[in-house]
Amino acid sequence: MRKIIAVIMSVLLVVSMLAACSQPTRQTGGGGAKKKYAIIVKSTGNPFNEKQIEGFREAIEELGGEVIAKAPDQPTAEAQIQMIEELIAQKVDAIAIAANDPDALQPALQKAMKQGIKVLSFDSAVNSQSRMVHVNQADAERIGRIQIQAIYEMIGGEGDIAILSATSQATNQNTWIEWMKEELKDPKYSKINLVKIAYGDDLRDKSVSETEALLKSFPNLKGIIAPTTVGIAAAAKVLTDKGLKGQVQLTGLGLPSEMAEYIKNGVCQWMYLWNPIDVGYLAGYTAHALVEGKITGKEGEKFEAGRLGEKEVIKVDDGTEIMLGDPFRFDINNIDEWKDVY
Repeated sequence: MRKIIAVIMSVLLVVSMLAACSQPTRQTGGGGAKKKYAIIVKSTGNPFNEKQIEGFREAIEELGGEVIAKAPDQPTAEAQIQMIEELIAQKVDAIAIAANDPDALQPALQKAMKQGIKVLSFDSAVNSQSRMVHVNQADAERIGRIQIQAIYEMIGGEGDIAILSATSQATNQNTWIEWMKEELKDPKYSKINLVKIAYGDDLRDKSVSETEALLKSFPNLKGIIAPTTVGIAAAAKVLTDKGLKGQVQLTGLGLPSEMAEYIKNGVCQWMYLWNPIDVGYLAGYTAHALVEGKITGKEGEKFEAGRLGEKEVIKVDDGTEIMLGDPFRFDINNIDEWKDVY
């Protein structure tokens, strides 16, 4: 009898071991531990960043993963580095980051990749050595040039203009500004003078004070370009409060929900943006494709990105990227249909 019991126990033990071996310890969706997808945005209190997190969460939840969202109190590289280190310790599967500096994050992100974590940037890129691929919201050249074209039309082709940017290290902002400068080289802009590039650090109060300083320092200022959602909203409020509608024109990149009142009151005739929810959503699907081995970040690779359809990895000067789409114009004719969306 003892021998029979021993045989039965041995069989049960082998069966249980085989069952355990057949179950993956980490997987996306279904049984087992969910894979962890981290997103790091530039800072807290930034509506654009909040919508990016929303889209990222939507994608990862569709795919059955777990989201870890992080946002530093201040838009600094140092704060993001600390968060990267924390995520490495948590053994996350992927990190998607909107960088506050293109180069300063390199040691931390390379450390993450060496430990098997899939790293991608979105919105604001890190250098190609610090990522596997970048998710770009729109073509940088078109974003930069179209804003100069807009202010040119608004101010009648001549006068002083200024740029109110985010941080001086923001790769996306700096790239757009370089293309703005390139557009200004066209002889048609010979009567336009770029007097200053100011930095509001994507902080509302600082963006307000920088706008006020521009108006004080350049009394003949005719236009402001703010390629940042925080900056354009802050500038619009200052121009409204000071009764400068029509005297100082404003365009740039803004959230429809924040800019609807300023488009309606005429302070900003029109502006541009893409959907930040879709930026985050695409980053989520890209992170999943990297984790699952569907892509590695090499040129020509393709994958399905949920409701956004098929996306392809393309070559750029600084590595590879995946493009969301073109910038979209918001004006008095369409702002009402978009202001409740984002």
